[in-house]
Amino acid sequence: MAALLEQLIDALRVLPGVGQKSAQRMAYHLLERQRDGGKRLSDALLQAMEQIRHCTRCRDFSETDVCATCASGARDAQLLCVVETPADRLAIEQATGFRGLYFVLQGRLSPLDGIGPHELGLDQLAQRLQEGEVRELIVATNPTVEGEATAHYLAQLARARGVHPSRLAHGVPLGGELEYVDRGTLQHAFGSRIEIPSDK
Repeated sequence: MAALLEQLIDALRVLPGVGQKSAQRMAYHLLERQRDGGKRLSDALLQAMEQIRHCTRCRDFSETDVCATCASGARDAQLLCVVETPADRLAIEQATGFRGLYFVLQGRLSPLDGIGPHELGLDQLAQRLQEGEVRELIVATNPTVEGEATAHYLAQLARARGVHPSRLAHGVPLGGELEYVDRGTLQHAFGSRIEIPSDK
């Protein structure tokens, strides 16, 4: 096999769920039938990798220092919704009438994987809560073991700064991922969020 073809196949394998055979099929398809599409893909990837960064306020993906959501004066700054990923933020934005702001963790607490509070930007979140503008912290982490541990940590962080923490209500399946939940279920769960009980 040609060295360039091997490099292309190997590069395609960085995508989630793409193994050797899938990467081979993609590479052959691009070379046999979609050379123009492959060039557009290459250009778009290069631009995205060079120009998309994290919003300095919410950590979502953005082409500017502050994303459009954070810069909008029409959002309710007293409501802050914490999600694990940009895909989770988009799911909530599309399925609910939420008009507050977001904070994107870009993951969840997982000590075994070396992901602690610092990696999730929780020092930045704590500082934001300390400013006094946020009244309710809506914890919208996924209902997995790590997501629940993260939710508990976030609730403690909020309470220590006089901010009311709440959690999405049940309805989102345990062990599920927000981006795969149907809109009706997500809308119901978001509208019926509940307070996270304290340890006392």
